[in-house]
Amino acid sequence: MNVLVFGASGATGREVVKHALERGHSVAAFVRDPGKFEIKHANLALAVGDATEYVSVEHACTGQDAVASALGSGNSLGSHPTLTDGVQNIIRAMDHAEIRRFVYLSMLGVDGSGWQLGLVDRFIVLPLLLRNVVKDHAREEALIKQSTLDWVIVRPPRLTNGPYTGRYRSGEDVRERTLLASISRADVADFMVKQFTGDRYVHGTPAVRG
Repeated sequence: MNVLVFGASGATGREVVKHALERGHSVAAFVRDPGKFEIKHANLALAVGDATEYVSVEHACTGQDAVASALGSGNSLGSHPTLTDGVQNIIRAMDHAEIRRFVYLSMLGVDGSGWQLGLVDRFIVLPLLLRNVVKDHAREEALIKQSTLDWVIVRPPRLTNGPYTGRYRSGEDVRERTLLASISRADVADFMVKQFTGDRYVHGTPAVRG
């Protein structure tokens, strides 16, 4: 399968690229600065561009079978409406290229999903530290849900740089048992890549957690 990964140069995007390659997919990594992307592989190509520029997004979508977005700002304090512009461009370009499957990385806490988090996350981390990130993801999720794509919105708790374990839970009714939840980016990436071909969560918002 030919898959396109937006946000490929970010910490989670790199993991999505790695796991997609390990599963035998041909991957196009969408990056703004190829000099900051060190992964090399025979089945990997770079698509250089900016997600806020529709022409580069449309060009990158040509010939793809599925798309993943791990777009992020790297700054949890401010709002970043340009990310919403990027998601809007991705949806439009996917429609143009007749690509159906879109796997989007969101977060727990969006659209009333905070009940799946522990007390510290729910009452301290989300409202005090991540409220702007939640608002950004909420706007982007709304655009995705209004589309005609076969979308899967993946909602993890706090992401870490821990190792891949393959031991995680997923589902729309999975609840956290600890006060402060986390999961490795590698495990989230593994789950996201599985959604390229799995139909269980199409038009769903599964949480994924360790």
